[in-house]
This record gives sequence, C-alpha cells and structure tokens, in this order.
Amino acid sequence: MATFLYKLGRLAFRRRHFVALIWVALLTLAGVGAASAPAAGNSSFSIPGTEAQKAFDLLEQRFPGMSADGATGRVVFKAPTGEKMTDADNKATVNKTVKELQSGSEVASVADPYTGHAVSKDGTIAYASVKYKVSGMELEDSSRDALKEAAQDARKAGLTVEIGGDALQATPETGSSEVIGIAVAAVVLVITFGSLLAAGFPLLTAIIGVGIGVSTITALASALDLGTTTSTLASMIGLAVGIDYALFIVSRYRAELAEGREREEAAGRAVGTAGSAVVFAGLTVVIALVGLSVVNIPMLTKMGVAAAGTVAIAVLIALTLIPALLGYAGRKIKPAGEKSKLLGGGRPKSAEKKARPNMGTRWASFVVRRPVAVLLLGVIGLGAAAVPAASLELGLPDDGSQPVSTTQRRAYDLLSDGFGPGFNGPLMVVVDAKDSDSPKAAFAKVRDEIKGLKDVVTVTPAAPNKAGDTATITVIPNSKPSSTTTEDLVHAIRDKGTDITSATDAKVLVTGSTAVNIDVSQKLNDALLPYLALVVGLAFLLLIVVFRSILVPLKAALGFLLSVMAALGAVVAVFQWGWLSGLMNVEQTGPVMSMMPIFMVGVVFGLAMDYEVFLVTRMREAYVHGEKPTQAVVTGFKYGARVVTAAAIIMTAVFSGFMGSSEAMVKMIGFGLAIAVFFDAFIVRMAIVPAVLALLGKKAWWLPKWLDRALPNVDVEGEGLRTAEERRDADPDEEKELVRA
Repeated sequence: MATFLYKLGRLAFRRRHFVALIWVALLTLAGVGAASAPAAGNSSFSIPGTEAQKAFDLLEQRFPGMSADGATGRVVFKAPTGEKMTDADNKATVNKTVKELQSGSEVASVADPYTGHAVSKDGTIAYASVKYKVSGMELEDSSRDALKEAAQDARKAGLTVEIGGDALQATPETGSSEVIGIAVAAVVLVITFGSLLAAGFPLLTAIIGVGIGVSTITALASALDLGTTTSTLASMIGLAVGIDYALFIVSRYRAELAEGREREEAAGRAVGTAGSAVVFAGLTVVIALVGLSVVNIPMLTKMGVAAAGTVAIAVLIALTLIPALLGYAGRKIKPAGEKSKLLGGGRPKSAEKKARPNMGTRWASFVVRRPVAVLLLGVIGLGAAAVPAASLELGLPDDGSQPVSTTQRRAYDLLSDGFGPGFNGPLMVVVDAKDSDSPKAAFAKVRDEIKGLKDVVTVTPAAPNKAGDTATITVIPNSKPSSTTTEDLVHAIRDKGTDITSATDAKVLVTGSTAVNIDVSQKLNDALLPYLALVVGLAFLLLIVVFRSILVPLKAALGFLLSVMAALGAVVAVFQWGWLSGLMNVEQTGPVMSMMPIFMVGVVFGLAMDYEVFLVTRMREAYVHGEKPTQAVVTGFKYGARVVTAAAIIMTAVFSGFMGSSEAMVKMIGFGLAIAVFFDAFIVRMAIVPAVLALLGKKAWWLPKWLDRALPNVDVEGEGLRTAEERRDADPDEEKELVRA
C-alpha cells in the first residue's frame, strides 16, 4: 500500500492542476445539485420492531385519517392574576385562537378546552390540543409559524400563552462558542506548523470535503428522506477527520523535507507513510459509522452512512489534494523545525537550543523510565472518572429538559402546575379486539385493569373505531414523562396486557411519545453490546493487519473502552448529578440521552483510532527499521506527539463549541465528545500507550508465524519506500528482520 500511495502522492504533486480541477469540479457539481434539488422537509421517524411503532401502524389501519403518529401542539393559556379562564373575555380569546388554529392545511383537529375538559380545577390554566396530519419531523415551517402567530394574538389580549408538544421544536442556538472552537483550531495549526500557509491547508481541505459531503447529502435529501440532523453529523465528523488527516500528511511532509529530500519525493513519502495511516484510520471511522445500522433505526442508519461517506471524501482529499497544494506552495512550506519569516523564522538558533530534544521526546523518555507509575496513575485516574457511569440512567429529552427561557419549557411547567406532572406525558393504550368474542367487554376489562395500577391518575373511557374492533384509551400517569416511575408504569401495563390477551384474545399495545422514548431507549440499550462487539472486533482485525501484532490492537481497544467509560462517567456527573452544572450552564438535570453511549462509541472510537494509528505506526516504523522497542517508543513520540497533540486540542475545541448550544441534547453531545477526546488523546494515547509498550518490549510486536504468513503485507511503515542505499546502510541482521517484517 505504501508504494501505491507513494506513487499517488508524487502524481498528485506533479499533476496538481489536474487534481485541483477535479476537486473544484466535484465541489461545483455537488453545489449545483444541492441548489437545484427539491427542498426536503424533516425526515420521517420510525422504530421498526417496537411495540409503540406496531401500535401506530395498527392505528393507521383501523383509524384511517387519525394520524396517530402526527405532531401534537398544546397551546397553554394562563389567566391574569385574580381572573379565571372561564371569564367571558378570556373565553372569547381562547375561542378565537382555536378558530385560527383550525385553518392550517396540515391541522387534523383542534380540541376546544371548554368542551374537552381541559381547564384546571382552580380555573386559572387551560389548554387547546392541536393534532397535525404529519409527524413533528415532517411538519412544514408555515404550520409552526401559524401556531406561533395564534399564540401571539392571544398574548396581546392579556393572557399568558405558551406552546408545548413536538409540533414546535426549539431551534438549537450554538452562539459564538462554535466559532471560537474553529478559531482555536486555526491558532493551534499555526503554532504547530509555524506557517500561516501550512496551517491553512488542513482547514481549506476540510472545508472542501465537508462542502462536497454536505452538498451531496442536501442534493439527495428529498430522494432518500434525509433530515437536517444527517448533514449536521456529517459536517461535524467530516470537519474533525478532515483537519486530522491533512494535519498528519502535512506534518510528515515537513519531516521528510527536514531529512533533506526533494519536495516531490517528500510529498510521495508523506502520502506513502502518513497516508497509509490515514487510510486505515479512515476505515476504522467508516466501520464505526456504518455499524450504526445494527441499531435498526432507519434515521440513525442514514446518518451513519452519510457521515461515513463524508469521511471517505476526507481521506481521498488528504491523499490527493494535499500533495497538489504542497506542489503549489513550493518553498513556502518550510521543513519541520523551521518557521516562516512572518512568524519569526530565519533567526539563527543557538547550538544548545538545537541539541535539546523536543517535548515529545522528553515526555516519552520519562514514561519509558517509569512505565509502572505512569500506567497505574492513568488507569486509576480514568477508573475514578468512570465511577459515576455505574449510576447511568438513560432516556430521551422532553420539553422538561429545555431551558427555562423557551416557550416549550414554560408550557411544560404550566401544565404540570395545573394538571399534574404526568399530564405532559400521556400514554395511549391501543386495544385490538378483532379476535375477541366480546370487544366491548375487552375494552372495559383493559380500562379496569389499568385503573388498578400504581401511579395512574386518570384513565379515559375507551374510544372505539367505526368497526368497533379497536379502541384507544388515554392514561395519565402521576409522574413526569422522563421518570423511571413512568417507565415502570408502561411495563406494568404491557405485563397486564399479556394476561388480558390470554383471557379475552384482545391485544394490548402502549404507544404515545412517552412510550416511544422508552422503546427507543430500550432498543439502543439492546444494540449497544452487539454494536460495540462489531465495531471493536472489525477494527481489532484491521489493526492486526496494520501493526502485525496481537497485543498492540488489544491494548488500543481496551484503552478506548477505558476512555469512553470515563467520559460517560463525566457526562453522568454533570448532566445527571448536577456537578459543575452552573459552570456548564446546565439548567435541568435528568437522565442521560439514550443515544449518547452508542453515539460516543461510534464517533470517539473512530477519532481515537486516528491517534492510535498515527502515533503507533511511527513506533512500528522505527522498530522494523532496527531500533530497540523502548527507543522506538521515544522515536514515535519525537515525530508524532506534536501533531497528535495538536489534532486532539483542535477536536476538543471544536466539540466544546457545541456546549454553547441552547439545546440540552446538543450541549451534552458536545461535552461528551470533547471530554472523551481529551481523555483518550492525553491520558490513554500519550501516557498509557507508551507505558504499556515499554513494559511489553518486543512482546508488543509478537505475531504467530502462521498468522504472519496469512496476513497481507500492507507496509504501513513504508519499508518498500527505502532506497537500495538505505538498505545497504542497515547491518545484515537488521536487513533480514526488515525483510521478514
């Protein structure tokens, strides 16, 4: 592989005009496709195989036109102090608002508060329920605007009016912190390379890659039912790996120049060596993202595949466009250790400063001298951080987790005050009595059984369809939607349903937004271990090929699991327990988003393997070129620590930018990814990895002979690129070892 990529790098360097033209053409084509594609609404959401989805499907068949999974909006009214919602003026305002709401083209029905018993006992709070024909993710912006305008008109009449439900979803606001993250990345790149031009290449190529990827997603969004979240994930991951991969190759190019090689040769060797690491690092990210399909949630699968495509583009750009840009830059890109004149380059250095080893060398030398102490300190530290993960509670966010400044949160609080906390998460029980001898008796039995359960406040009478073989029953819990008590109630109703089926032949299904959240969380929990086994297993096999070792990939996988557990522990401490919640601007603690563990495994695993591959391939390269195991560790850090540190700081800064979002879910993702990258890069890869390799010595690179013969020789360390003169300089024993390796 190194030889092929070496030739590709030299070709791109020489034919830079052609290469640049291809990428500009692809960017233009994707942009035109995105601009001319039909506008795509939000993607549909389904969770195949869950009871909540089965209930929705049944309702579509038995209650045609009901739009069971359609969006819902609740316009909540509160009377001024000293007044009641039943007063004539207030009642007239509400009736006017209801008429306004009924005029929407996507509105299925609007329930009048006064005929639907939707006024609180003290008369101060009332609500109008709006049912839409499409789901919240498919709702047009015009329908949301009409909902807001109706509420605003009621406010002008003197009422307090807030809007809840999934019809009006809050638009996350990231503020300026995301821009600050990009600015930090630019500063780190300038410091790393000592050149504005060299620092600009990773940012430029990452933006081009993300532009092509996101534009392609936009162009295909309507045809493939891709939502805005798909492009958001693709841009975030594409930007992360795009900067990383370009950073690795530009850094290696400058190192090759420092060895005295011509620029075209340096570009070829940079792509042949660092490029090989980029290819395999990219493969691990692609495996992790495509592996999300095992969860069997179509939206998540599409997000993973789209993001994987953007990663593949980032790899191709790093292998072709970067050497082409290096060809354009010519002598403006300085060898490693030299800065541009603008940043203070060209000044003579003292002999003492020249002879002093860099920080990576000094750190690695310290670690290999005291590997046991460093290993224990790192493992104990991450283990302590992981302790809160034992108390992990998973769930999906609802309006109760929104910031108190949003209308959704205020509506949630008003409904809780007027009707109880469980009113924000009603359960819909669907009774399929088609096979029952007496459907009416089955409906009555289900209602009676549910009324006898704990945590139940209200059970409405059964509402059958025209055929009389299916009915819906609404259950109001006594606890808030995201509580474990409500989850227990859902399971209790389903357990009762099993007994009812055996007695009456009627099937009982529980659905509604609260039940959907519970089912999604359970589905994600069940998929976590298979997903982890798939991703880590495939990557383990891939790393065996890369490193030609059993223990090094095993160490990489175990280190990753340690960093992810520590990151999950930090997420629990902040977002569930409330530690440092003021500093992180976390207004509401509660269960951790159920998608968080599997999302962190996928994203962080890919980025962690980037650092592992780039850092350890340098060590492997030094080892097969004749250095002793401990010295190879130091050499790997000498050339790789600076760039890996820069990449990790950049990724931490970029992910931290999402912590400024007004959306609790986005804030949690940003914090989780940032802290996970920090733990993995600076504790696992920079401390635990060299300590373990120093303790293992030659055993780290052991591979059974039969497996060595069976594995393909991908030559990531670039042995095939050594010249005949370089081979003759090696002593005979080392040369035999190189040929065998």
